[in-house]
Amino acid sequence: MGRVQLFEISLSHGRVVYSPGEPLAGTVRVRLGAPLPFRAIRVTCTGSCGVSNKANDTAWVVEEGYFNSSLSLADKATAPTSFEGPFGKIVHQVRATIHTPRFSKDHKCSLVFYILSPLNLNSIPDIEQPNVASATKKFSYKLVKTGSVVLTASTDLRGYVVGQALQLHADIENQSGKDTSPVVASLLQKVSYKAKRWIHDVRTIAEVEGAGVKAWRRAQWHEQILVPALPQSALPGCSLIHIDYYLQVSLKAPEATVTLPVFIGNIAVNHAPLSPRPGLGLPPGAPPLVVPSAPPQEEAEAAAGGLQFLDPVFLSTKSHSQQQPLLATLSSVPGAPEPCPQDGSPASHPLHPPLCISTGATVPYFAEGSRGPMPTTSTLILPPEYSSWGYPYEAPPSYEQSCGGVDPSLTPES
Repeated sequence: MGRVQLFEISLSHGRVVYSPGEPLAGTVRVRLGAPLPFRAIRVTCTGSCGVSNKANDTAWVVEEGYFNSSLSLADKATAPTSFEGPFGKIVHQVRATIHTPRFSKDHKCSLVFYILSPLNLNSIPDIEQPNVASATKKFSYKLVKTGSVVLTASTDLRGYVVGQALQLHADIENQSGKDTSPVVASLLQKVSYKAKRWIHDVRTIAEVEGAGVKAWRRAQWHEQILVPALPQSALPGCSLIHIDYYLQVSLKAPEATVTLPVFIGNIAVNHAPLSPRPGLGLPPGAPPLVVPSAPPQEEAEAAAGGLQFLDPVFLSTKSHSQQQPLLATLSSVPGAPEPCPQDGSPASHPLHPPLCISTGATVPYFAEGSRGPMPTTSTLILPPEYSSWGYPYEAPPSYEQSCGGVDPSLTPES
């Protein structure tokens, strides 16, 4: 078996998940079958990030280091949360090397460990406020305008933790004589990688579909999406990889979309949410419903005939497509904290949030040029009835564009 029969690293108590500032302790074991001349035995502790232009390629185009040659993760060291994606990853590991005399082979071993730097949602301005957006679109038939539809969507909060229920409220006022298509709400993840140019990776995490709205009716839709195990927003401390989340509510006919930026963190919002009560119309701060100043002839005839908007009806949910709340990566990480409860409540152990390393396959597309989306072969890419949609052709707006006053450290550099 050679001179070196055993050369390995083990961390104290079998831990592999740490927070910045915690000491890293362990043992290097060496067992020899015969005397081995050596110059030194060195142990280094490193943290780095690499980004590539090609999926699953470790020949990094851009790299940055966070710490090196230290077994103690000091407060001054940059230590972003561990992450792994198809175009880059954040890796922390300990390496040990036996340096042998000249012309002899050095012996090396390494051990990967994971860092979880919790994102406290309470540090984000207005995180406890409802998230509201509205859009008005015209129905068209053979270039003739036949009416309009007002779509307003809101969430009870602007940030959530794993296992918490995202409460969605949609108000649809159909001011036309045609029925709308079903309404669809999608939780989107956008991961941005900075190589020679920004590469954006967008995927649908969960999708809920509700019924359409009849002509001349107003409807309300109340649903919820259980936040699955996801990496936190932003990855503070890393300038090469950035993560954003959005809730997109859409109609196919007429083509109307509203996008709400959402934060995913590790420490839940501890303020009472200002959520709207069902049946009371729009949530606080929502823009007023827009009524066309010059209604088409069809609307004018309907008004002359005495048609009035009745009390809003409540839409039913047709389908709910969502990944399992707990990803397989959690069970594959030894020593990772237990996941949050899945009953819609925040984590019962806020000091030990789950570590989410990766989110699996994604649909990549590029920020520059005319190159369109590049679907992969994974079956987990998009839920049913979504792959034929035209969304998203462009990256959703950044947090800086969507939420004024947000901490600049949570947005990717240009």
